[in-house]
Amino acid sequence: MIKLLALDMDGTLLNSQKKISLENISAIHKAIKAGVKLVLCTGRPPFGVRPYYELLSLAQENEYVIVDNGCAIHRTSDWKVIDSVALDKQDIHYLYSLTQNSSIQLTLFDEEHYFVVGETPSPIVVRDTGYVFTSPTEISLEEAVSGKYTMFQAMFLAEKETVDFFEEKYASDICQHFSGVRSQDVIYEVMPAGVTKAFALERLAQKLNIKVEEIMALGDANNDLEMLRFAGYSVAMGNGNAAVKEIADFITLTNDEDGVAHAIHKLIETEKGE
Repeated sequence: MIKLLALDMDGTLLNSQKKISLENISAIHKAIKAGVKLVLCTGRPPFGVRPYYELLSLAQENEYVIVDNGCAIHRTSDWKVIDSVALDKQDIHYLYSLTQNSSIQLTLFDEEHYFVVGETPSPIVVRDTGYVFTSPTEISLEEAVSGKYTMFQAMFLAEKETVDFFEEKYASDICQHFSGVRSQDVIYEVMPAGVTKAFALERLAQKLNIKVEEIMALGDANNDLEMLRFAGYSVAMGNGNAAVKEIADFITLTNDEDGVAHAIHKLIETEKGE
């Protein structure tokens, strides 16, 4: 029996216009009413999630969100952090060093800010901040490592060709010390070593006394792979990449065809005899 529904957001719950369809909202509420715990699992920071939770009319519910690709777990009744892992100042120094002599920019998330380190934000960074309902905050390297802020996740942003070169040159070294993933053409994401969506989901499931086989996870991209492998039942979006589809137990419709609702109706409601 499914007791926890782990949902990626971009490319999964959200359609290509970054909206949640009424069909998906209705299906989520049916699942929660049936006793299923909802956990949004996203690379977004918390300020990029809360408006969607309010749209779901779940802002005061005792549910959970996993943000920053597993770096932090928030309880939605009060949005307190109940578990987290952060980058340290040595991490930030090293990551910033990789941006030298390149147009790629290092960005960092704390609970409230989308920082860009040492430079004026590029148009790509400005566009990405808009997707999470904020604007970029410029910060010096010295201030970023001062200890004033708890930095959870780092992202490198640039044009696709620049990120291609960056990934080819540095990904191997990065992944020896961090969790790194190419989540989008223009973004390479970096979390503390061992941190993924699956890492946080496992810790939360233990806290809630939910077994692995009682978890259903839905995703579409590389930063969902560990979560899909971990869950007892994995669902790939119809718009998901080949790697995601290859490991999934089931492939649902696309994010523009209410794929989340389709999966919930097919798997959870059928299981409960509806």
